[in-house]
Amino acid sequence: MSSSSDEEVELSDSEIYEFKEKPYEELRTGKLRVKGPNGSLRCPFCAGKKKQDYKYKDLLQHATGVGKGSANRRAKQKANHLALAKYLQTDLVNEADPIPARAVTPERSEPEKTELFCWPWTGVVVNISKEAANGRSLDDKEYWLRKFSIYMPSEVKFFYDNQARVSEAIVRFNSDWTGFKSAMEFEKSFEASHCSKQEWKADRSCPGPNIYGWVAREDDYIAEGAIGEYLREKGKLKTISDLINEETHDKKKVVANLANEIDMKNENLDKLQTRFNLNTLSLSQMLEEKDMLHRAFFEESRKMQRLAREHVQKVLLEQEMLSVELESKKKKLDAWSRELNKREALTEREKQKLDDEKKQNDERNSALQMASAEQRKADENVLRLVEEQKREKEEALRKILELEREIDARQKLEMEIAELKGKLEVMKHLGGNDDAAVQNKIKEMNEELKQKMEEMDDMESLNQTLLAKERQSNDELQDARRTLIDGLKEIVTSGRSQIGIKRMGEIDAKAFQNALKQRLPSAEAEIKALELCSLWQENLKAQDWHPFKTVMVDESHVERMIDENDESLQKLKEEWGDEIFNAVTTALKEIEEYNPSGRYIINELWNFKEGRKATLKEVTSYIFKQLKTHKRKRP
Repeated sequence: MSSSSDEEVELSDSEIYEFKEKPYEELRTGKLRVKGPNGSLRCPFCAGKKKQDYKYKDLLQHATGVGKGSANRRAKQKANHLALAKYLQTDLVNEADPIPARAVTPERSEPEKTELFCWPWTGVVVNISKEAANGRSLDDKEYWLRKFSIYMPSEVKFFYDNQARVSEAIVRFNSDWTGFKSAMEFEKSFEASHCSKQEWKADRSCPGPNIYGWVAREDDYIAEGAIGEYLREKGKLKTISDLINEETHDKKKVVANLANEIDMKNENLDKLQTRFNLNTLSLSQMLEEKDMLHRAFFEESRKMQRLAREHVQKVLLEQEMLSVELESKKKKLDAWSRELNKREALTEREKQKLDDEKKQNDERNSALQMASAEQRKADENVLRLVEEQKREKEEALRKILELEREIDARQKLEMEIAELKGKLEVMKHLGGNDDAAVQNKIKEMNEELKQKMEEMDDMESLNQTLLAKERQSNDELQDARRTLIDGLKEIVTSGRSQIGIKRMGEIDAKAFQNALKQRLPSAEAEIKALELCSLWQENLKAQDWHPFKTVMVDESHVERMIDENDESLQKLKEEWGDEIFNAVTTALKEIEEYNPSGRYIINELWNFKEGRKATLKEVTSYIFKQLKTHKRKRP
């Protein structure tokens, strides 16, 4: 059974009232605290509940309800709460909320009960002048509220005459009986000072500086003027009897509603109690069934465990017998196996060894053959490339020499033609038409000039053919250089090689890093160097920036040089120093030499040892040397 059932067994309902004395003594001695530090009340037996701030009435109702509550609560819990209820009723009775005094309807004589008043209760004040207001403004509401504060007015409303020298006021009070009492005291104060409504009617023709006041009644309500209009707009005429009847009717209505609500609550409570009793009975039956099922399950479990133990013992016995039999058969098989292994060990071992060696030799031969074939192909390609480059270079040199000879011959022929033309002109001027010798000489010279002109035309045609071949050869050389550049990208992996690829027009970033590390911290210098280098690399691509000047070296030779007076270069040098300036100007020179039209970076074969452009012969020799080195390193 559960722990709750055990506690119910320990304390029966007949023992609850005896057990409550112990927690009651603990409450009285202060061991269990009910009153909190802020004066609030709490239940010391329901510490886990969310609500821990009770009023005296609510806490007493809670303690009584739990102590005399439903049957499914624990007996100890009931006893504790009964002790709390006893403590509240006996020792903390002074904490109970005071019973509100019942509103007593003021007794009135029969004429007063039938007298018509303006409701909500309203006072009328007339003859308000500056003298009465002690020099203050006539509409100073704060002053009049303070003046009548003992009567607790809620509002003051002013009305003025045409000259605004004398005004009247309405003083409004609360609409309950307290307001009625304040209004009547307000009226009595004016009666005591002989400034009531009757005195006002008598002294109205020459009232003097005094103010007059009274409680508004029927005649004020129906009177002409601003006060009457205001009273008819904001209030009603009621007698004391009417108000008492309305209050009595409202109270009866509230009592009837509360009685109906109590009846409904009691009806719902009866339904809940009936449902609770049914649930309690159902729960008791379920607990009995649970106990029966638990006992049946326990018996069945014990039976199954006994059968399982017997089955396991039987299986273990059979397994042991099988293991013994298996061990004996295994020993026989081991003996037969050892005998067979002795007979076949030698031949099998030798056969396996020969097969392994044969496989290894086949693999080695296959690898060597593949490596040799690849090496032969690579060597043949390199040799063919070298021979082709050598032939192309020799052919280009031959064509260049032939072109030079043709140019010399052409120049010589042009000179001879010019000389013949001069002689011909001289002969024409010297001789007349009758001189036969002169005419013959002119004719011979014309024929010779014609022959020279034909030779010059032939030479011009040949020259054009040679120029076309030269351009073709130059294009082939450039294609070969591009092919070698692509090949070197795969071969050259070290930055310390003699022959390699240089990016012409690219600014050396190390110059920026070295210069900035002297000015900035290492991490910041790296970032700033990259930003500055990228900025100037973009500046080099600008088509509208040409910081160059033409300088005449001698009478027959001019050269383009960096214009150091350029504004951008001067600013760069002044701000960042010579090292960065030299790196930028070097890249400018390379751009001007290798790609002045595109102004972008291009790759070029380069001899890093001598710091110049590498020849095709140097590149092919370097590649051939690298292949030989690679061949020697290959296993």
